[in-house]
Amino acid sequence: MSLLRKLPAALERQLQRDSQLSFTEYYVLALLSDQPGRRMRMSELAVMVDSELSRLSHMVSRLEKRGFLCREPDPGNGRYTHAILTDAGYAYLEAAAPGHVRRVRELFIDALGPEELQTLRQYANRVIARIDSMPEQEGHPALASGPAASRSAVGEKRRAVQGLAREAE
Repeated sequence: MSLLRKLPAALERQLQRDSQLSFTEYYVLALLSDQPGRRMRMSELAVMVDSELSRLSHMVSRLEKRGFLCREPDPGNGRYTHAILTDAGYAYLEAAAPGHVRRVRELFIDALGPEELQTLRQYANRVIARIDSMPEQEGHPALASGPAASRSAVGEKRRAVQGLAREAE
């Protein structure tokens, strides 16, 4: 369990120091960079980052003030709002990525051999599949409300495991 606490904290410190981004802010920018048109519905983005929609909205407001994101109504359904990665946000992400990747490699990837990474990937995929197959007792924070839904330790651990599996690939 120490790894699930220490590794994200170390990566967060590097991102804050070098890029003035939280781990979740970096993750939001990275997710949007991979989407067609670098855009996604806010509700879908909230599910992807395992966040309440209101919490994500505050984060997006901060990133908007920095010029990294903007919001527009969904052209297909005006009841939804899209978060859009701006050119400035994309450039900032591109500048932040090498330092972040270097730190992930330094702390994690380079500490393991190729066979160990493969084994870890297999274990991580098995844990992710198990988590995904179990019904959430409280629902997803982006779709639920109340204090129990606002903090999802399971979701945070799921993100950490998924991130480690992706970085190991």
